[in-house]
Amino acid sequence: MEKITFNLTELHNYGSAFFEFLALRKQFFVDQLGWDIPHDDDVEMDQYDNPKAYYSLVLKDGKVVGGMRAMATTAQWGSHTYMLRDAVDGKLIGIPADIIPHAEVTPNVWEATRVVISDKLTTHAERSECLALVLDGVVEQATMKGATEIIALCPPVFARTLRQLGYPAKIIGEPYVNLHDERRYVAMAMPAVRRKVERTPDIVPLPNSTHVMQPLPVHAPAKI
Repeated sequence: MEKITFNLTELHNYGSAFFEFLALRKQFFVDQLGWDIPHDDDVEMDQYDNPKAYYSLVLKDGKVVGGMRAMATTAQWGSHTYMLRDAVDGKLIGIPADIIPHAEVTPNVWEATRVVISDKLTTHAERSECLALVLDGVVEQATMKGATEIIALCPPVFARTLRQLGYPAKIIGEPYVNLHDERRYVAMAMPAVRRKVERTPDIVPLPNSTHVMQPLPVHAPAKI
C-alpha cells in the first residue's frame, strides 16, 4: 500500500483517486450506514469538500482503499467553517452544540474528517496499515502548514486505536449518540507529530465497515 496527499489544486495529478474516494465514502456512509447526507448514485460530497480541504488517500494495486479529509480550523468557505465549529455554532443537524468546550480558530489546530477504509481490506493487519498511512498523510500535510494538533469526532474506543498506532489521543468533550447509526461519538485530539511506531502493529479493534471501523467524522446535514 502507498499513500498520496493533495488538495483540490493538485488532484488532477492523481487520476481518478479523488472520485474513487468520494465513491468509497458513498458506499460506506450512505449505502451501508444510511446517513442522510449529500450524494448521488455514485459519490458522496458535502460542503467541506472545498478548496480549503486537504486529502490523504491510500492506494493498493492502484485503487483507493482508504482515505481522510482534513482542514485547518481557520478554514472558511462561504457560510461554513469546519465541522466541529459549525456544530458549536448550531449550523449542523444532529451534532450537539456543546460537543466541544471551545471551537478553536488557529492554524495550529486542524480537523480530520470522513475517514473510510474499503471492505476489500479484510485482515486486521491490512486495515491497521491503511489507517496508519492515512493518518501519516494528514499529519504530514498539517505539520507542513504549522499545525501542532489534530482534532476529530470519533467513537470513544478510537482513542485506544490511535494510541496503538503510535498517535497519542485524548478525549476533549462529552459523547453523544448519532441519529444516523445510533452509535456513540466523542471529540478527541492528538498531537500532530510523527507516530512512534515505525511498523504498524496488528491491532485487533479494526473490524470491517459493516459493523464499522468507526468513521472518525460524523457529518450531519447543514441547517443552512
